[in-house]
Amino acid sequence: MKKPIIALFAASLLLVSCLETMQSSLSGALRTGNSRGGGLDESTVIAGLKEALRIGTQNAVNLVGKTDGYFRNARIALPLPDDLKNVGDTLRRIGLGRKVDEFIRTMNRAAEEAAPKAVDIFVDAVTKMTVQDAMGILRGTDNAATDYFERKTRSALHSIFLPIVKQVLEQVGVTSLYQSLLRTYNAIPGMRRVTFDLNVYVTDKALDGLFLMLADEEKKIRKDPAARVTDLLRRVFG
Repeated sequence: MKKPIIALFAASLLLVSCLETMQSSLSGALRTGNSRGGGLDESTVIAGLKEALRIGTQNAVNLVGKTDGYFRNARIALPLPDDLKNVGDTLRRIGLGRKVDEFIRTMNRAAEEAAPKAVDIFVDAVTKMTVQDAMGILRGTDNAATDYFERKTRSALHSIFLPIVKQVLEQVGVTSLYQSLLRTYNAIPGMRRVTFDLNVYVTDKALDGLFLMLADEEKKIRKDPAARVTDLLRRVFG
């Protein structure tokens, strides 16, 4: 009788040991898995993410919402629209190159003027973020937060940017300059008449540039320890 009892006892010890090993391995995987914020409670992780988003969006807006924020940044500067390229080339040939350059510069000024209005929209999106949204962003790609913001805010931003762009273009004379340039071009014999919605173009390009800068800021916080400027960010993204 002793041998079966001893064997059963040994088997029980072996089973307990295996279960403990499996549990330890699973806990370790959860702590050191691919998702950031491992080992922290959910509320801390979400608070850290929201802080990162607030800082990242403010930094992005500060970068573009100043004089030359768009114009001197080759990655986001608003060029002459493709639909107006032939117009610009033709006007340069007849001595109006300076007017074309002024037109391009003032388009960028309109984008720079509109950009600071994005802050409140971004803050609202962060406030309304769900737990599922936050965890998905935290575990997502380097631009997961930017993609989230673009889905949630682009339509609202477009509605806010458009009238600002229109007002600025009128105030700095772009609208009248644009109309003058088009009249000059359209009056040239043999040219196809051109019409173009300049306000929508500037608004769309302004938003493209803003989201590109936001993606850069997001990547910095995820990858660069120097960009984690608060203790909470260092805990969550470290």
